[in-house]
Amino acid sequence: MKPLIAAAMALSILSANNAAAQQTKVLTADKHNEYGLVYSLPVTALEITVTAVKETCIAGPYAKYAKKYLANDNIIAESGERWTLQQVDVRPYGAVDSDSRYLMQLKPGATTFISVDQNGMILSINRETDAPDSGRPDIPAIESRPLSGKEYLKYVDEDFIASQSTAKQAQMLAENIMEVRDAHISLTRGTADNMPTDGRQLELMLNSLTDQEQAMTAAFTGCSFKETVTHTYTFVPEEDVAEILFRFSDFKGFCAPNDYAGAPVNIRVNVTAEGALPVDDKGQEKQIPKDGVRYCIPGAAQVALTFDGETLYNRELEFSQFGVIFGLAPNLFTDRKDPSYAIFNPVTGGLMELGSMQ
Repeated sequence: MKPLIAAAMALSILSANNAAAQQTKVLTADKHNEYGLVYSLPVTALEITVTAVKETCIAGPYAKYAKKYLANDNIIAESGERWTLQQVDVRPYGAVDSDSRYLMQLKPGATTFISVDQNGMILSINRETDAPDSGRPDIPAIESRPLSGKEYLKYVDEDFIASQSTAKQAQMLAENIMEVRDAHISLTRGTADNMPTDGRQLELMLNSLTDQEQAMTAAFTGCSFKETVTHTYTFVPEEDVAEILFRFSDFKGFCAPNDYAGAPVNIRVNVTAEGALPVDDKGQEKQIPKDGVRYCIPGAAQVALTFDGETLYNRELEFSQFGVIFGLAPNLFTDRKDPSYAIFNPVTGGLMELGSMQ
């Protein structure tokens, strides 16, 4: 198996905070909800998008005559597929955590409101905030005309079709190629018997001759075409972990983790920092305020993906599940004279900004 060339791998992380907006909901306290606003905190998940290039190779039916008639031994000898990993993108996002639902209890007449995403995860208090979009990467499509390997049949005559000898067919096809090359040279030199009347017609004739030559030559040398194939994997680490995300084969492409036809693409998550509760002047951990608005103080972990001795991705990321839950005093947001606002990280549930609405 050939090692990947690091320069060919496009490694990137897409920030959910910079993506376009999705649908959000603004929740206000009212009699119908008994003046209680329910919200959730996220668990940090990874969306891993892997792009590969699949090259389909088709051997020419007259491959063994390529050297004799075309002096070319650079041929595709056998039909098959060749796969190459091209791009790896890792996007952290906030997934629904069914175990982290909280209630912000308010009093009648309170003007406090919260913004949540479509899954109920808190985004902000007393300020409308857009939810992050999926932030999926743009995968550049490889434009390559699909080929069947039989395009040369459009340029052969009845004698070729009637012939039962492969050797004779190869000879006739080679003669056709030489005729096309001679016609191409005559046009470019201006010595053809029937020269085109304008430049546009000349261009069309030359392009047609080029297509004919390529199709007939491919009958000897073979042909190939490429396409991009993308697979997306979701991974939610809960602790230090090392496992096979999927397998990849030069000849089969993406394989399941238990399919030994491919080599393993490993993911390793090592916790580098655990979230810690804030401390007071005496160094004692602070207590969560009564009825406090919960948020996460995230931890961090090093995330690495490797394949065949190559590092595909290696980055330290913040995770809510490696952090701790703390809270903000609710009167910060209900103070009638100087209410505060808060903005939370939609990926980790962490507090990003806290300030006065004045």
